[in-house]
Amino acid sequence: MNSSSRDARPLKLSRRDLLATAAIGALAAAVTRPAWSVERALFKTASPWDRANALDGVIQDAVGSGAIVGATVIAAKDGKVVYQRAAGFADREGERLMTIDEICRLASMTKPIVCVTALALADRGQLKLEDPVTRWLPWFRPKLADGREPAITVKHLLTHSAGLTYGFLEAPDGPYHRLGVSDGLDASGLTLEENLRRLSAAPLLYEPGASWHYSIAIDVLGAVIERAAGMTLAEAVRSIVTGPLGMSSVRFVAPAGKLLATPYGDAVPQPARMTDSFALKFGQSEIVYAPARAFDPKAFPSGGVGMVGRARDYLRFAEAIRTGGAGVIRPETATAMTTNAIGRLTAGAGFGWGLGVAVLEDPAAAKSPLSKGAWSWSGVYGSNFWVDPVEKLSVVVLTNTAVAGMTGNFPMALRRAVYAA
Repeated sequence: MNSSSRDARPLKLSRRDLLATAAIGALAAAVTRPAWSVERALFKTASPWDRANALDGVIQDAVGSGAIVGATVIAAKDGKVVYQRAAGFADREGERLMTIDEICRLASMTKPIVCVTALALADRGQLKLEDPVTRWLPWFRPKLADGREPAITVKHLLTHSAGLTYGFLEAPDGPYHRLGVSDGLDASGLTLEENLRRLSAAPLLYEPGASWHYSIAIDVLGAVIERAAGMTLAEAVRSIVTGPLGMSSVRFVAPAGKLLATPYGDAVPQPARMTDSFALKFGQSEIVYAPARAFDPKAFPSGGVGMVGRARDYLRFAEAIRTGGAGVIRPETATAMTTNAIGRLTAGAGFGWGLGVAVLEDPAAAKSPLSKGAWSWSGVYGSNFWVDPVEKLSVVVLTNTAVAGMTGNFPMALRRAVYAA
């Protein structure tokens, strides 16, 4: 096993303009380049990974410019970790450096883990993908705008084809806002059932199965899991997925006294330290964050956005699914999860959707360097991951910068760096 490391050292860098493109458009940010640090180890039996230098350059540029406050990046090729790096600050104001083992808020990277929990229950015969949600939640009966009450199945939840949405994806005066539905990121004070009862009163966007729309569906799935497994969602995820895979840091509530990477939101001239609560313009509305929620044992476990964890633990999860489920789910279930399950519907240009992840169907249409069949997702606290089965490659990127760590120049530049060689 060969390893190399680079000592942390301050750099004196000049000012420059940085374009940090978010999902809703471009943010022009004039930022100061701070001192930056790095922790990196390469593992391979022969020479270092030939794409490491390109990744180094992307990370150095993003952190050095201040667009990304802190990041951890880890990659595995054919089952071997070939790249690890931590750069920037876990806490900029406190000058606490980011480390490889930093715990970050995963946001929507929670979703694939919760979906695997449901799929494992299906493998065991404890629920079926064709089950109507009302079998498990008799009171969850949202209606269409015309008053009809269609059947929503577990598969509709897994594939985001149930007709649901998120509050931050609707207009500020939309029904989710009027009903006080929590997206799972704020400090609502609601229980999971209370939140889903509010959700049930909102009209569906469309007939289930007729379209694809990213949504709060995995929070509903979390409640289904609780009923099917006979335990809380946190207990089910731990006993079925994170425990068996040794993902000790991945959990719904961070341990008391444990430091997490301080979250920041895109702003000019540099990302702003999040307060509790913090609103960030996104889509038609805004995302409302409550960072302290990660430490609140009374907050309901959001199956869509609620977990925290380390990059290396998330890599264990990604690799487990890539290699056939690692005994958590059956190999054929892992294949079904990572294969397009929505037919001719689309989850964005060039993308389909599996049973819990985005699936790249047309790299040219998506303007993506990844291979056809690659699967991925991201989180609004500034995280993303992808798995490329053709290349036998898994990459996990956790940052503390929303949303620049999730979408825009930085994650795209990382992908291009990996595939440029």
